[in-house]
Amino acid sequence: MALDTADVAYQLLGEGDIPPVHETNAAGTSPFLLTSDHDGRLLPRSLGDLGVAESELTRHIAWDIGVAGVADRLAKMLDAHLIAQRYSRLVIDCNRPPAAVSSIPVTSEATAIPRNERISERERDARRREIFDPYHDRINAAIDRRVHDRRPTVLVSLHSFTPAYAGVARPWHIGTLYNRDTVLPHLLLKHLRAESDLVVGDNEPYAVSDLTDYTIPVHGEARGLVNTGIEIRQDLIADQSGQQQWAERLARIFGEIEVELRAEKLVG
Repeated sequence: MALDTADVAYQLLGEGDIPPVHETNAAGTSPFLLTSDHDGRLLPRSLGDLGVAESELTRHIAWDIGVAGVADRLAKMLDAHLIAQRYSRLVIDCNRPPAAVSSIPVTSEATAIPRNERISERERDARRREIFDPYHDRINAAIDRRVHDRRPTVLVSLHSFTPAYAGVARPWHIGTLYNRDTVLPHLLLKHLRAESDLVVGDNEPYAVSDLTDYTIPVHGEARGLVNTGIEIRQDLIADQSGQQQWAERLARIFGEIEVELRAEKLVG
């Protein structure tokens, strides 16, 4: 008897598609667990170019420019575990609640995403099942293992932002993002503002909320972890030199913060 096509699960990723989760330094000894929700801009072969010009797919609407180079370098410098997501946020945004309209955007800024219009529930479920869930399941499993091993865990979610939005220049070089937990963000603000060459945003250019974010509310706040989000301005990390400089700066600052967290017994 032939199967009803409605009963067959929609398959998004196929032969030749790269697994969604990228990890660096999984055995790292640092208390810092790094995540990068918008690390890559891959598209599944089955979706083609989403109906979007290549020039658009290299912009911020598709990924967090520069953050991958910073994240990998920072993980190595801190001896920290990094869990990153390789597929474009235009396929499914791994820092949005799946029920949010912006989870699978039909428009990003002023750019239409034709392939995302009127997609079926089967395809929507497949994007979550094959990209979103493996990424967040891996973060959850890493935290579970650390809890089991009684290892301290400090969650740091890494992002980058555009130098201007809607024609308005953004003055910040870097910003801290948070909602309920202010311990690490305030420490980070103190250290960043001690750097004389930086303009530092306090919940700028974005703030964390349950409606617009997923990684910090679910893996940080709900699990009681000390946590922060970080946004770095993209023009500062667009090349390898900038990525190296920012990784070195953040590694130094997080090293100092780790000492303070241990002194306050906020990490073991």
